[in-house]
Amino acid sequence: MEVTKHFLARVVGLIVLPLLLYVAIFAVHFLVLNKSGPGDGFFSSAFQSRLIGNNLHNASMPEFLAYGSTITVKNLRIAGGYLHSHWHLYPEGVGAKQQQVTAYHHKDYNNLWIVQRQQNDEYPSESPELVRHGDIIRLEHKETTRNLHSHLHEAPVTKRHFQVTGYGTNGSGDANDLWKVELSGGQKGDLVKVLRSKVRFIHRASGCVLYSSGKTLPKWGWEQGEVTCSPYLKETPNSQWNIEDHINPKLPNISLSVLKPSFLEILLESHIVMIRGNSGLKPKDNEMTSKPWHWPINYQGLRFSGVNNSDYRVYLLGNPVVWWLNLASLGLYIVMVVVTSVALQRGLSLGANIIGRSAVLRGGGGLLLLGWALHYAPFYAMGRVLYYHHYFPAMLFNSMLSGITLDILLKSSDAVLQPPYCDWLQRFGQTVLLFSVFYSFYLFHPLSYGMTGPLAHEQGSTMAGLKWMDSWEF
Repeated sequence: MEVTKHFLARVVGLIVLPLLLYVAIFAVHFLVLNKSGPGDGFFSSAFQSRLIGNNLHNASMPEFLAYGSTITVKNLRIAGGYLHSHWHLYPEGVGAKQQQVTAYHHKDYNNLWIVQRQQNDEYPSESPELVRHGDIIRLEHKETTRNLHSHLHEAPVTKRHFQVTGYGTNGSGDANDLWKVELSGGQKGDLVKVLRSKVRFIHRASGCVLYSSGKTLPKWGWEQGEVTCSPYLKETPNSQWNIEDHINPKLPNISLSVLKPSFLEILLESHIVMIRGNSGLKPKDNEMTSKPWHWPINYQGLRFSGVNNSDYRVYLLGNPVVWWLNLASLGLYIVMVVVTSVALQRGLSLGANIIGRSAVLRGGGGLLLLGWALHYAPFYAMGRVLYYHHYFPAMLFNSMLSGITLDILLKSSDAVLQPPYCDWLQRFGQTVLLFSVFYSFYLFHPLSYGMTGPLAHEQGSTMAGLKWMDSWEF
């Protein structure tokens, strides 16, 4: 019974309460950060409908898709992006040298498409004809007037798929511009509902399906998402799209307020977007990234702002005294554990105080060492871009381990010194340690709080003489 109570107490204290606190923080986050921003396109249409200032917030638009409507088409994969095109062409050697079609995560005029019949005819003046499951349509890019097009050239990144391009002029093209509208679970004649219908676009000529691969195009494609035509017709979010914006003045509007998601839905979606966004990060031009082995030795910081002596400069760098003391403490901890463990194993008489400290060193210190390793070692296996601040959680464990190690080291002076000399040595060591930490903070604080004027290697700099490593750039 006592074991069960102890187990339940640990579950509540170490799992349930932290989880509730974590969820509560996100609840406050969603409550405070409730306005539209440049990253809206990473989220689903339903998520966007709750953001003040977004065009979907408290919006109204025609309920059913019709020919002649101007629309945006969003992929249903989380962070899948909008179907997008621009004037730039695919480069030589990348399929046909036609207009690029991509997945773009931001609101943009180049996301707009016009729904056309398969024949380029005029629309009657009366109520426009609605698009239905099984219809053959063309999607004409509003800005460039080129049709959404596919052919049997291989896609730029996903080589087993076919290339998707923009082709034709003023809506005129060829048979490769035709797409069949297919609703998930739909039957012939079913109407396409804005925001709610899951739509697939099947290429009429080749039978492939319009697809967002989730892969990033090279710099010639502005590092936007790849759009392909997949010969694999299994229904997945990558091959499903919804109609988000829908403009047609000839149709009546309905309110979109019914689409607002629940808290748990936006909590789950926000985490999926964060995970995918982090895994897809790439360094920008001239951006300073780092490697895991840089972090414990404080090899290189991260420039936040400013380059020249006329700029206001902020540079992220660990306090060198703390960083290198922590690094030394890691080695010292291992030595101390090995020495005491060997001594205890051989049955040497160490005294009650040293045996007790050894238990703290191996027990509490061991947990902190494990925490440091678990927060640091996985970065060696990561393929994504890494930054200096990724080491900070591991650094917290390292700092706590340093505290235990140095405290036990100073207290163990009673093994070689008699009172009160051992007490004096302990207090002297603590004073030197605290003074070193505070004084080093005073020396290096301009890095964090901002500095102007000459660079560190120039005369008159506030950081003169403090560039202790050539790899530091301030």
